[in-house]
Amino acid sequence: MNKKLLLSILLAGTLGFSGCKSSKPAVAAKKSQSSKDDKMESYSKVITSKAVTDEGLFAVHKVGDKYYYEIPDSLLGRDMLLVSRIAQIPANLGGGYLNAGSKTNEQVVSWERFQDNILLKVKSFAEISSDPNAAIGNSVRVNNYEPTLQAFEIKTINNDSTATVIDVTGFFKDDIPALSGLNSRLRTSYKVRNLDKDRSFINSMKSFPMNVEVKQDFTYNASNPPSNSSVGSISLQMNQSMILLPEEPMQPRLFDPRVGFFTVDQIDYSSTALKADEKTYIRRWKLEPKDPEAYARGELVEPIKPIVYYLDPGTPESLKKYIKQGIEDWQGPFETAGFKNAIIAKDAPTAEEDPEFSPEDIRYSVVRYVASTTRNAVGPSVSDPRSGEIIESDIIWYHNHLRSYRNRYLLETGAANPSARTLDTPTEEIGEMMRQVIAHEVGHALGFPHNMAASYAYEVEDYRDAAFTQANGIAASLMDYARYNYIAQPGDEGVRFVRQMGPYDHYAVNWGYRVLPDAESPEDEVATLNKWILEKADDPRYKFGRQSSRFDPQSQTEAIGNDPLRASSYGIKNLKYVVQNLPKWTSDTTNDYDDLEELYGELLGVWSRYTGHVVTNVGGVNEDLKKPEQNGTVYSNVDKETQEKSVQWLFDNVFETPQWLLDKDILQNIDYSGYAERMRSIQVRQLNNLLSLDRMGRLINAETVSDEYYSANDLLSDVSQGMFQQSGRLDVYQRNLQRAYIDRLDYLMTGEMQRGRSGYYYDVNQSDVRAITRGELNRLKRTLASKARGTRDTVTRYHYDDLLARVDNILNPEK
Repeated sequence: MNKKLLLSILLAGTLGFSGCKSSKPAVAAKKSQSSKDDKMESYSKVITSKAVTDEGLFAVHKVGDKYYYEIPDSLLGRDMLLVSRIAQIPANLGGGYLNAGSKTNEQVVSWERFQDNILLKVKSFAEISSDPNAAIGNSVRVNNYEPTLQAFEIKTINNDSTATVIDVTGFFKDDIPALSGLNSRLRTSYKVRNLDKDRSFINSMKSFPMNVEVKQDFTYNASNPPSNSSVGSISLQMNQSMILLPEEPMQPRLFDPRVGFFTVDQIDYSSTALKADEKTYIRRWKLEPKDPEAYARGELVEPIKPIVYYLDPGTPESLKKYIKQGIEDWQGPFETAGFKNAIIAKDAPTAEEDPEFSPEDIRYSVVRYVASTTRNAVGPSVSDPRSGEIIESDIIWYHNHLRSYRNRYLLETGAANPSARTLDTPTEEIGEMMRQVIAHEVGHALGFPHNMAASYAYEVEDYRDAAFTQANGIAASLMDYARYNYIAQPGDEGVRFVRQMGPYDHYAVNWGYRVLPDAESPEDEVATLNKWILEKADDPRYKFGRQSSRFDPQSQTEAIGNDPLRASSYGIKNLKYVVQNLPKWTSDTTNDYDDLEELYGELLGVWSRYTGHVVTNVGGVNEDLKKPEQNGTVYSNVDKETQEKSVQWLFDNVFETPQWLLDKDILQNIDYSGYAERMRSIQVRQLNNLLSLDRMGRLINAETVSDEYYSANDLLSDVSQGMFQQSGRLDVYQRNLQRAYIDRLDYLMTGEMQRGRSGYYYDVNQSDVRAITRGELNRLKRTLASKARGTRDTVTRYHYDDLLARVDNILNPEK
């Protein structure tokens, strides 16, 4: 089918778009034309016979070195999504987290005529009036005036007076911040002076039935470029995608915090309530059944337009199988929602099959394979802010990410999993890991955030059961950060070690994507959606836990099992086995210490994570999102006994010098020094985490809601007693930790809550924190004086004298 015929079909109303908006805008536009229209150059003089024209949403003309848009009057005022994306990038730009395919901006725009100009306006839907006839709509407009991104002089009118022609050459050749790939931070970091116009140009412009794609090559003069410093410049290629949005947006679905979805927010001033109505809609793809009657009968039905992901042409052949499996693993959850073949993986077409295919083209969703040393993968998407409809997404996979998974596989499962005890992980096992990571990132692109409560759904002992783990995986959702089964012990044969799709994923897809044909508005769906939640409310497998709830031991990153104390104890027991064998699995086989050094460093990170899971119990608050019709409260404090046990566990496993980590056969082969400092930094990190101001505030708050609670004073008393229970000579690690404890008490006497991720929910200076800390410091003076008198070791005595001086300086800062 040729492009002109396809354009006419699409603009006639297929694929959910309604074609011409109406005759009204066109008529208005013609009325606004001034007498200057007759004085403009003729169409044939501007768009000459030498013009190279590409028909599509707009006709795009290239005449010599100039580019023109021919904008139909019927598209004036229509909402379009303008997405800026990096197409090609120099090495190291952005520190490894920018790449070919990275989105740098996303904005809704419209083209509007004003006198003899076409204005490109940037639109926002954060504040709206959903009732077009409501008087408040005028107030919303005048108090949310839309900025003009660019004004273009009309060069000519087409021969039948149905379209205006503008010159867009300068717009796409200039350094427009809203379209740029270099934000202000990068410009400052790389000392960018200006755009070098002699080395910047428009690479191509292509028009398609529903979108226009522009590629730009930019070169900036920079004093400190991220690579090729001798050139003194940064070159990158940008892609600008502009796609026509549906005239009638998809019917949105109202968000419920008990089910995890990414969202779009609007404030609706047409509400009859006594305040503006804040509406939050979930982000999701538009799936409609081909056969609505069969769908209503409960049959599996293919969608009119499935979600299709193409594999980057640069994807290694050996990995394509696993990437496709990861994408299509979501077919199972979509079948739960009534759709068959809802999501499909395809190879990118060859140049012969489709010479116009481009991964940056907004018509295509692509799994991008990035040649970068960064160890990561992400799943961003582009959505219509009016309704939350996801239009396109690119999954980004960085080349070195598999090394992270190999290392974690060895460290976290090597004790119980013989096949992980090697640097050459079997291909099928590496492939399975990649498959699950791709599926996780696709989940983000389908609208799902991390569900950190999914790993709390299973009993700790279930992770040692082969039948259970093979059937249920290691978390109730693939969207949890639960990568490996680190609980299984040596001898637990047949258990599953790698994550997989879980029951929550089926539940969430059904909740967000099942079509409710009788619902004529988002509000009509609420009763059914609420009913589905209540049916699962008492089953922990269907609970959603927010990643931002860092105070909740039920929703922890990288944790598995419903008891952090037992789970972390099993994890550390496994790490002890790994440390004993790490040289055998690495340097003994490679005759090189590089891998041993890398893996030992990462093992310390794993140990730190396990201990952090236990810290969260202290001052922990369980968050169970629910509505008033459900029993129980949303927030409940972790019981006192669990908190006391957690503090004791931290002393047994963290603050008492972990000699098992100080293996001389490892340490003396990976570095000449720094052993004590490396251990100090990890121990202090957990100590400071334990004695954070926000945790102290939660412990103080517990007094107001609980009859029996673990108090801030209990915590300081227990930590202090544990810190100074040793007698006699202290080793370097003990001395370091005690100094760190005194420094932390100093912080508690002077620090303030920081506005940010931890929140700002109480005034520290007017709370009990200072009084409790002062009391502990005064008590410590007596303890330290006694210990200084009772030791014969010179360094230890000097150490206690120093601590006394530090305490005195804290209590008497003016001395």
